Amino acid sequence: MNAKKRRAIFETLQSIDPHPKTELEYTTPFELLIAVMLSAQATDVSVNKAMRKMFPVANTPEKVLALGEEGVTEYIRTIGLYRTKAKNVIATCRMLVEQYGGQVPDNREALEGMPGVGRKTANVVLNIAFGQPTIAVDTHIFRVANRTGIAPGKDVRAVEAALEKHVPKEFIQDAHHWLILHGRYVCKARVPECWHCAIEPLCEYRPKTPPPAE
Repeated sequence: MNAKKRRAIFETLQSIDPHPKTELEYTTPFELLIAVMLSAQATDVSVNKAMRKMFPVANTPEKVLALGEEGVTEYIRTIGLYRTKAKNVIATCRMLVEQYGGQVPDNREALEGMPGVGRKTANVVLNIAFGQPTIAVDTHIFRVANRTGIAPGKDVRAVEAALEKHVPKEFIQDAHHWLILHGRYVCKARVPECWHCAIEPLCEYRPKTPPPAE
């Protein structure tokens, strides 16, 4: 895909949604970090539902530590892999209190050193909470980047590198939001809904899928 076509794609996505935001609900960098940790292999809807109950009770590392692992488990039992996630949440909160004064650090190395925080989670927190031009590649972005031809790659790191290289600078801050939402609601995994896709004329995916028969 050439640079002119990529620019047109992001201009189109921006025109549809000028100020894209994560669908995870949060009010502080700490709440965002916990929500993103819990969202791995789970839906944002399920995480939001659980955190609407937990955050009013415990929304700081200190308060989450006071809940303990079993207390956290009770709040997140409806989320996939909840036992492992509860352990990681407690371990991360302990590290935040002991090493960072209870504050979420704004650098990748520190974030990736925490239990349950991988590169994707770190990228989301750095981008949303701290305004850094990172691109978090999840399954939606990996699919959209490869399917459309925007930034093909064999694995998530390759796609991340390709996006960082090819996305025009003025769009990079919001790029992962647009691509996630596009993958979630239009360029779906099983059947991409090409018939109502705003970037369909620019997309290099073949064959385009027709609308379902009525």
